[in-house]
Amino acid sequence: MQIQYNAKTDLLYLRLDEQKQQVMNRRLSEDIVLDVGEDDRIVGIEILDASRHLNLEKLLPVEYAISLAAA
Repeated sequence: MQIQYNAKTDLLYLRLDEQKQQVMNRRLSEDIVLDVGEDDRIVGIEILDASRHLNLEKLLPVEYAISLAAA
């Protein structure tokens, strides 16, 4: 998953599938658009006016922790 935020446009985009494919936009509301790809799978979520809907300070920057378990 990839998270992109554009502070100028206040747009947050969550990319769920890295495969290149054609997508259809499906508007859920005035501020939320789904990108739907092959087999009706959601490949991206676009949130307009993101700072109005989300607490971006808690969301960004995203930190990942890698845990290596002994096999």
